[in-house]
Amino acid sequence: MYYGNDWALVIPMANEEAEFEIFAEALRAMLDRLESGKVYFIVDKASKDRTLELSQDLEKRDPRFTTVWAPENKNVVDAYLRGYKEAYDKGHEIIIEMDAGLSHDPRALPMFLRVLNEGNECAFGSRFINGGSITESNYKRTVLSKVGTTLSNVLLGTRMYDMTSGYQGFHRHVVGKFLAYQLLSKAHFYQTELRYLLRFTRFAEIPIHYKAPSPRVSQNAIKNSISVLLYYFRQRLLFRSPRL
Repeated sequence: MYYGNDWALVIPMANEEAEFEIFAEALRAMLDRLESGKVYFIVDKASKDRTLELSQDLEKRDPRFTTVWAPENKNVVDAYLRGYKEAYDKGHEIIIEMDAGLSHDPRALPMFLRVLNEGNECAFGSRFINGGSITESNYKRTVLSKVGTTLSNVLLGTRMYDMTSGYQGFHRHVVGKFLAYQLLSKAHFYQTELRYLLRFTRFAEIPIHYKAPSPRVSQNAIKNSISVLLYYFRQRLLFRSPRL
């Protein structure tokens, strides 16, 4: 299986020491299988363990991995966007985002690449379509994801099965558009914001299996999500809905 060398994977890394080796090995196995691909680890001050050191050591041993130290990041959205910018500046045609620690399964990568090579501009991971799932997640987090999807579709007029998943990929020209746009989200609602802004692109939803070890969602993240959602809802009522 060969998809060319013009695709990259962007992964924010924070406090991943415990599962670093098993995660890195899973990525290396998939890159071997695909015979292509570049991985960008984005590490910032949110990481307090040896994640940076381990990432840099892997980079020395395997040139398919690059570690980006980004101490200027203020939140998780900055980490994602820094990764996209790094891959964009290096000229990759397809850029895929995933979470670390095997929350997202690298074995789904061939499906993302196939969808993005079949005429779609965007590929969005979905836990709520046939073949998708959430495991090891507490009840509150699962409910928030489903309620967030329903509210977003109702208030913003979107029609996606999953508006809050983070496993997604884009063609280069799409990445260029949202890198140039001032996103409002400061936390994980940015995934929803992107899907809303890109609702008129050619996209496909892909079933993914999500393992959610995080025990809680912060109150600040919830407040930011509500604020951004209501902002775009008001813009829709005023017939000023933005799009990329």
